[in-house]
Amino acid sequence: MNILMLILLSLSLSIDSWAVSVSVGICLPRVQLRHALRVAVFFAFFQTLMPAAGWLFGQSLLDVISRFSHWLAFGLLLLIGGHLIYDTLHEKVLPDDEAKTACPADPLSWRRLSLLGLATSIDAMAAGLSLSATETAIVPALALIGGTTLTIAFSGMLIGRRLGIFFQRRACVAGGVILMLIGVRILIDGLSV
Repeated sequence: MNILMLILLSLSLSIDSWAVSVSVGICLPRVQLRHALRVAVFFAFFQTLMPAAGWLFGQSLLDVISRFSHWLAFGLLLLIGGHLIYDTLHEKVLPDDEAKTACPADPLSWRRLSLLGLATSIDAMAAGLSLSATETAIVPALALIGGTTLTIAFSGMLIGRRLGIFFQRRACVAGGVILMLIGVRILIDGLSV
């Protein structure tokens, strides 16, 4: 996978973290830099850990899957992207008054951020498996995914109060489409060999 594809993959995987960090930012009466950094570090940790786990799992099966790895990567990314789009389009949007009351008592608690970090990074595990299938160097890929997520989640927290649900939903759909397009590109590259 080339650097442009890795950048697009990193951006797509970090969209969930961005959307959730925006939501956390909306729930806080005042977002401070330490709040934004805390959320960003949690999300970046999980977004780095999960693709590493997927990559390790994929490496153990590399001999078995090498003949159809491009199909596997295509299928996983298509599934991840499609799921992101489906969830975004079928998500209930609350009016501003209801959204404020739907906020948790402590949106920055260790337990809540861990659960959110895990939930937003499950698709990254499948992406790690696809990185293994395409024989991508994992350390630079993980650094790019983690760094991108850190930056995206940090910015999401800082601008959370200013962004509306409408823009958030569009970004999630765009992230899903990008993941699906990366899968198509991997499939085309694999079939042309």
